[in-house]
Amino acid sequence: MNTPVVADSNDDGTFTQELEIEQMRSTLEEAIMETRGTPLENRPRLPRIALSKRNRAVVRALNPMLVTYMEASRDLCETDSILFGAALAVCRIIGAKLSTAGRTTGQSSAIPAWRTRIEERIVKARALIGRLICFRLGNTRPRIVRTVRMAFAGTNVSLSQPDIMQKLTERIDDLKQRIAAWGKRIRRYTERSTRFNQNRLFQSEQKMLYKSLERPMVSGTGPVPKQADTVAFWRSLWSEPVNHNEGPWTEVVASQCAGITPMDPVTITPDDVAEAVRRAPNWKSPGLDGLHHY
Repeated sequence: MNTPVVADSNDDGTFTQELEIEQMRSTLEEAIMETRGTPLENRPRLPRIALSKRNRAVVRALNPMLVTYMEASRDLCETDSILFGAALAVCRIIGAKLSTAGRTTGQSSAIPAWRTRIEERIVKARALIGRLICFRLGNTRPRIVRTVRMAFAGTNVSLSQPDIMQKLTERIDDLKQRIAAWGKRIRRYTERSTRFNQNRLFQSEQKMLYKSLERPMVSGTGPVPKQADTVAFWRSLWSEPVNHNEGPWTEVVASQCAGITPMDPVTITPDDVAEAVRRAPNWKSPGLDGLHHY
Protein backbone atom coordinates (compact mmCIF):
# COMPACT_ATOMS: atom_id res chain seq x y z
CA MET A 1 0.00 0.00 0.00
CA ASN A 2 1.61 3.23 -1.12
CA THR A 3 0.75 6.09 1.23
CA PRO A 4 0.82 9.60 -0.24
CA VAL A 5 3.45 11.96 1.10
CA VAL A 6 2.41 15.58 1.60
CA ALA A 7 5.27 17.73 2.83
CA ASP A 8 7.21 20.84 1.84
CA SER A 9 10.93 21.40 1.84
CA ASN A 10 10.90 22.81 5.39
CA ASP A 11 8.94 19.95 6.88
CA ASP A 12 10.85 17.61 9.19
CA GLY A 13 8.65 14.60 8.39
CA THR A 14 6.27 14.94 11.33
CA PHE A 15 3.29 15.82 9.17
CA THR A 16 4.03 12.88 6.87
CA GLN A 17 4.15 10.46 9.81
CA GLU A 18 0.89 11.80 11.18
CA LEU A 19 -0.75 11.33 7.79
CA GLU A 20 0.49 7.74 7.59
CA ILE A 21 -0.75 7.00 11.11
CA GLU A 22 -4.19 8.40 10.31
CA GLN A 23 -4.40 6.26 7.19
CA MET A 24 -3.37 3.20 9.21
CA ARG A 25 -6.02 4.03 11.78
CA SER A 26 -8.64 4.35 9.03
CA THR A 27 -7.57 1.02 7.49
CA LEU A 28 -7.71 -0.66 10.91
CA GLU A 29 -11.19 0.67 11.66
CA GLU A 30 -12.45 -0.42 8.24
CA ALA A 31 -10.98 -3.93 8.63
CA ILE A 32 -12.45 -4.38 12.12
CA MET A 33 -15.90 -3.25 10.98
CA GLU A 34 -15.69 -5.59 7.99
CA THR A 35 -14.63 -8.60 10.06
CA ARG A 36 -17.16 -8.04 12.84
CA GLY A 37 -20.10 -9.28 10.76
CA THR A 38 -18.26 -11.93 8.74
CA PRO A 39 -18.65 -15.65 9.62
CA LEU A 40 -15.48 -17.60 10.34
CA GLU A 41 -15.75 -19.71 7.19
CA ASN A 42 -16.01 -16.60 4.99
CA ARG A 43 -12.91 -14.88 6.32
CA PRO A 44 -9.95 -14.63 3.94
CA ARG A 45 -6.88 -16.72 4.68
CA LEU A 46 -4.10 -14.65 6.19
CA PRO A 47 -0.80 -15.08 4.32
CA ARG A 48 2.53 -15.51 5.99
CA ILE A 49 4.27 -12.16 6.43
CA ALA A 50 8.01 -11.72 6.09
CA LEU A 51 9.79 -10.56 9.25
CA SER A 52 11.17 -7.35 7.76
CA LYS A 53 11.82 -4.05 9.51
CA ARG A 54 8.97 -2.36 7.65
CA ASN A 55 6.45 -5.02 8.62
CA ARG A 56 7.57 -4.90 12.24
CA ALA A 57 7.17 -1.12 12.22
CA VAL A 58 3.61 -1.43 10.88
CA VAL A 59 2.67 -3.95 13.57
CA ARG A 60 4.20 -1.81 16.31
CA ALA A 61 2.30 1.23 15.02
CA LEU A 62 -1.04 -0.62 15.07
CA ASN A 63 -0.63 -2.24 18.49
CA PRO A 64 -1.36 0.96 20.50
CA MET A 65 -4.46 1.58 18.38
CA LEU A 66 -5.95 -1.73 19.52
CA VAL A 67 -6.13 -0.69 23.18
CA THR A 68 -9.39 1.22 22.69
CA TYR A 69 -11.04 -1.67 20.85
CA MET A 70 -9.82 -4.29 23.33
CA GLU A 71 -11.08 -2.34 26.35
CA ALA A 72 -14.52 -2.04 24.74
CA SER A 73 -14.66 -5.76 23.88
CA ARG A 74 -17.56 -7.53 25.57
CA ASP A 75 -16.71 -11.19 25.00
CA LEU A 76 -14.13 -13.55 23.54
CA CYS A 77 -15.77 -13.65 20.10
CA GLU A 78 -15.54 -9.89 19.74
CA THR A 79 -11.90 -9.97 20.87
CA ASP A 80 -11.17 -12.59 18.23
CA SER A 81 -12.89 -10.45 15.60
CA ILE A 82 -10.84 -7.40 16.60
CA LEU A 83 -7.55 -9.31 16.42
CA PHE A 84 -8.41 -10.76 13.02
CA GLY A 85 -9.35 -7.30 11.77
CA ALA A 86 -6.00 -5.99 12.98
CA ALA A 87 -4.15 -8.78 11.16
CA LEU A 88 -6.18 -8.05 8.04
CA ALA A 89 -5.32 -4.36 8.30
CA VAL A 90 -1.60 -5.18 8.54
CA CYS A 91 -1.82 -7.29 5.38
CA ARG A 92 -3.56 -4.50 3.51
CA ILE A 93 -1.12 -1.83 4.64
CA ILE A 94 1.97 -3.78 3.61
CA GLY A 95 0.33 -4.89 0.36
CA ALA A 96 0.17 -8.63 1.04
CA LYS A 97 -1.99 -10.72 -1.27
CA LEU A 98 -5.25 -11.95 0.25
CA SER A 99 -7.53 -14.65 -1.10
CA THR A 100 -10.84 -13.18 -2.22
CA ALA A 101 -12.79 -16.41 -1.59
CA GLY A 102 -13.63 -17.62 1.88
CA ARG A 103 -11.53 -20.18 3.66
CA THR A 104 -12.52 -23.80 3.63
CA THR A 105 -12.96 -25.21 7.12
CA GLY A 106 -12.47 -28.76 6.06
CA GLN A 107 -10.71 -30.56 3.28
CA SER A 108 -10.89 -29.11 -0.20
CA SER A 109 -13.99 -30.21 -2.11
CA ALA A 110 -12.35 -29.81 -5.53
CA ILE A 111 -12.25 -33.14 -7.41
CA PRO A 112 -8.82 -33.93 -8.90
CA ALA A 113 -8.57 -33.92 -12.69
CA TRP A 114 -7.39 -37.54 -12.83
CA ARG A 115 -10.46 -38.71 -10.90
CA THR A 116 -12.77 -36.70 -13.17
CA ARG A 117 -11.24 -38.32 -16.26
CA ILE A 118 -11.58 -41.85 -14.88
CA GLU A 119 -15.16 -41.23 -13.73
CA GLU A 120 -16.04 -39.94 -17.20
CA ARG A 121 -14.65 -43.17 -18.71
CA ILE A 122 -16.76 -45.21 -16.29
CA VAL A 123 -19.93 -43.26 -17.16
CA LYS A 124 -19.35 -43.70 -20.90
CA ALA A 125 -18.61 -47.41 -20.49
CA ARG A 126 -21.79 -47.97 -18.47
CA ALA A 127 -23.85 -46.13 -21.08
CA LEU A 128 -22.29 -48.28 -23.80
CA ILE A 129 -23.04 -51.46 -21.84
CA GLY A 130 -26.67 -50.43 -21.56
CA ARG A 131 -27.02 -49.91 -25.31
CA LEU A 132 -25.25 -53.17 -26.11
CA ILE A 133 -27.68 -55.01 -23.82
CA CYS A 134 -30.61 -53.26 -25.52
CA PHE A 135 -29.34 -54.41 -28.93
CA ARG A 136 -28.89 -57.95 -27.65
CA LEU A 137 -32.51 -57.93 -26.45
CA GLY A 138 -33.72 -57.01 -29.94
CA ASN A 139 -33.77 -53.21 -29.96
CA THR A 140 -32.67 -52.23 -33.48
CA ARG A 141 -33.33 -48.52 -33.45
CA PRO A 142 -30.89 -46.54 -35.63
CA ARG A 143 -29.32 -44.84 -32.62
CA ILE A 144 -28.69 -48.16 -30.87
CA VAL A 145 -27.31 -49.76 -34.05
CA ARG A 146 -24.99 -46.82 -34.64
CA THR A 147 -23.64 -47.11 -31.09
CA VAL A 148 -23.04 -50.85 -31.47
CA ARG A 149 -21.10 -50.30 -34.68
CA MET A 150 -18.97 -47.68 -32.95
CA ALA A 151 -18.31 -50.16 -30.12
CA PHE A 152 -16.90 -52.69 -32.59
CA ALA A 153 -15.02 -50.16 -34.72
CA GLY A 154 -11.58 -51.44 -35.68
CA THR A 155 -12.27 -55.05 -34.61
CA ASN A 156 -13.42 -56.55 -37.96
CA VAL A 157 -16.74 -57.50 -36.36
CA SER A 158 -19.88 -57.09 -38.46
CA LEU A 159 -23.43 -57.03 -37.15
CA SER A 160 -24.41 -59.59 -39.80
CA GLN A 161 -22.08 -62.29 -38.45
CA PRO A 162 -23.83 -65.38 -37.05
CA ASP A 163 -21.91 -65.18 -33.74
CA ILE A 164 -22.71 -61.53 -33.12
CA MET A 165 -24.51 -62.37 -29.85
CA GLN A 166 -21.36 -64.03 -28.51
CA LYS A 167 -19.32 -61.02 -29.61
CA LEU A 168 -21.76 -58.74 -27.79
CA THR A 169 -21.42 -60.78 -24.59
CA GLU A 170 -17.62 -60.69 -24.82
CA ARG A 171 -17.66 -56.95 -25.42
CA ILE A 172 -19.97 -56.37 -22.44
CA ASP A 173 -17.75 -58.51 -20.19
CA ASP A 174 -14.68 -56.59 -21.37
CA LEU A 175 -16.32 -53.26 -20.52
CA LYS A 176 -17.35 -54.55 -17.07
CA GLN A 177 -13.78 -55.63 -16.36
CA ARG A 178 -12.52 -52.22 -17.43
CA ILE A 179 -15.01 -50.50 -15.12
CA ALA A 180 -13.84 -52.68 -12.22
CA ALA A 181 -10.19 -51.87 -13.00
CA TRP A 182 -10.93 -48.15 -13.18
CA GLY A 183 -12.75 -48.32 -9.84
CA LYS A 184 -9.75 -50.04 -8.22
CA ARG A 185 -7.49 -47.41 -9.77
CA ILE A 186 -9.58 -44.64 -8.16
CA ARG A 187 -9.37 -46.35 -4.77
CA ARG A 188 -5.61 -46.89 -5.13
CA TYR A 189 -4.97 -43.29 -6.19
CA THR A 190 -7.24 -41.98 -3.42
CA GLU A 191 -5.39 -43.97 -0.75
CA ARG A 192 -2.06 -42.73 -2.07
CA SER A 193 -3.30 -39.13 -2.14
CA THR A 194 -4.63 -39.47 1.42
CA ARG A 195 -1.29 -40.79 2.68
CA PHE A 196 0.57 -38.00 0.90
CA ASN A 197 -1.69 -35.28 2.31
CA GLN A 198 -1.47 -36.73 5.82
CA ASN A 199 2.34 -36.86 5.67
CA ARG A 200 2.49 -33.29 4.43
CA LEU A 201 0.00 -32.16 7.08
CA PHE A 202 2.04 -33.93 9.77
CA GLN A 203 5.09 -31.91 8.78
CA SER A 204 3.23 -28.57 8.74
CA GLU A 205 0.24 -28.76 11.12
CA GLN A 206 0.23 -31.81 13.38
CA LYS A 207 -2.66 -30.49 15.45
CA MET A 208 -4.99 -30.38 12.46
CA LEU A 209 -3.90 -33.88 11.38
CA TYR A 210 -4.77 -35.41 14.76
CA LYS A 211 -8.12 -33.63 14.76
CA SER A 212 -8.92 -35.00 11.31
CA LEU A 213 -8.05 -38.52 12.49
CA GLU A 214 -10.14 -38.26 15.65
CA ARG A 215 -13.36 -37.15 13.96
CA PRO A 216 -14.60 -36.50 10.42
CA MET A 217 -14.06 -33.03 9.01
CA VAL A 218 -17.02 -30.72 9.62
CA SER A 219 -17.78 -28.12 7.01
CA GLY A 220 -19.29 -25.69 9.51
CA THR A 221 -21.95 -24.54 7.07
CA GLY A 222 -24.91 -26.25 8.76
CA PRO A 223 -27.76 -24.50 10.54
CA VAL A 224 -26.79 -22.58 13.66
CA PRO A 225 -28.65 -23.74 16.81
CA LYS A 226 -31.02 -21.27 18.40
CA GLN A 227 -29.85 -19.42 21.48
CA ALA A 228 -32.80 -20.63 23.55
CA ASP A 229 -32.05 -24.27 22.70
CA THR A 230 -28.38 -23.84 23.61
CA VAL A 231 -29.21 -22.20 26.93
CA ALA A 232 -31.77 -24.89 27.76
CA PHE A 233 -29.30 -27.67 26.95
CA TRP A 234 -26.52 -26.40 29.20
CA ARG A 235 -28.97 -25.36 31.92
CA SER A 236 -30.26 -28.91 32.07
CA LEU A 237 -26.70 -30.10 32.71
CA TRP A 238 -25.40 -27.51 35.15
CA SER A 239 -28.41 -25.84 36.82
CA GLU A 240 -30.39 -28.90 37.90
CA PRO A 241 -29.69 -30.15 41.45
CA VAL A 242 -27.97 -33.52 41.61
CA ASN A 243 -28.14 -35.95 44.54
CA HIS A 244 -24.63 -37.30 45.04
CA ASN A 245 -23.84 -40.49 46.89
CA GLU A 246 -22.57 -39.28 50.27
CA GLY A 247 -21.13 -42.58 51.45
CA PRO A 248 -19.10 -43.05 54.67
CA TRP A 249 -15.90 -43.37 52.66
CA THR A 250 -16.14 -39.69 51.68
CA GLU A 251 -15.79 -38.68 55.34
CA VAL A 252 -12.76 -40.94 55.70
CA VAL A 253 -11.10 -39.37 52.65
CA ALA A 254 -11.94 -35.87 53.90
CA SER A 255 -10.31 -36.59 57.27
CA GLN A 256 -7.20 -38.00 55.58
CA CYS A 257 -6.86 -34.91 53.37
CA ALA A 258 -7.46 -32.41 56.17
CA GLY A 259 -3.72 -31.98 56.80
CA ILE A 260 -2.87 -31.20 53.18
CA THR A 261 -1.93 -27.58 52.61
CA PRO A 262 -4.04 -26.00 49.84
CA MET A 263 -2.15 -24.81 46.80
CA ASP A 264 -1.71 -21.09 46.44
CA PRO A 265 -3.91 -19.49 43.77
CA VAL A 266 -2.20 -19.14 40.40
CA THR A 267 -2.28 -15.73 38.77
CA ILE A 268 -1.39 -15.64 35.08
CA THR A 269 -0.02 -12.26 34.05
CA PRO A 270 0.41 -10.87 30.53
CA ASP A 271 4.17 -11.30 30.97
CA ASP A 272 3.67 -15.04 31.59
CA VAL A 273 1.61 -15.36 28.41
CA ALA A 274 4.16 -13.38 26.40
CA GLU A 275 6.98 -15.59 27.69
CA ALA A 276 5.08 -18.78 26.78
CA VAL A 277 4.12 -17.58 23.31
CA ARG A 278 7.62 -16.32 22.55
CA ARG A 279 8.93 -19.89 22.30
CA ALA A 280 6.12 -21.04 20.00
CA PRO A 281 6.80 -21.45 16.25
CA ASN A 282 5.76 -18.55 14.08
CA TRP A 283 2.61 -18.82 11.92
CA LYS A 284 1.76 -22.42 12.67
CA SER A 285 -1.46 -24.36 13.28
CA PRO A 286 -4.16 -21.68 13.03
CA GLY A 287 -7.57 -22.69 14.29
CA LEU A 288 -11.01 -22.22 12.78
CA ASP A 289 -10.84 -18.46 13.28
CA GLY A 290 -7.71 -18.20 11.12
CA LEU A 291 -5.63 -16.46 13.79
CA HIS A 292 -2.22 -17.91 14.52
CA HIS A 293 -1.31 -18.46 18.19
CA TYR A 294 -4.67 -17.25 19.48
